[in-house]
Amino acid sequence: MSREVFHPLLLGAIACASLVAGLFFLRYWLSTRDRFFLLFSASFLIEAGNRVEMALSQAWGEDAPLNYGVRLLSYGLILLAIWDKNRSSR
Repeated sequence: MSREVFHPLLLGAIACASLVAGLFFLRYWLSTRDRFFLLFSASFLIEAGNRVEMALSQAWGEDAPLNYGVRLLSYGLILLAIWDKNRSSR
């Protein structure tokens, strides 16, 4: 099969996995109210939305600057969560 068939399928699978991870962290945030879980949840939910947008758009190139910007935001939230968790424990 060609790449055009598998690419949206893989993007959908990644989006589904990111959504599940985001909801998992959101559940833990609701029970603990720890900002760490909230930031991780936001990061994974943003990444899921980005993958859905990539799968549904006509030009689904991963090299688009908008996609890199969204990933930078998502990974930045993870780094912020880790930094905040380590800073508050001291």
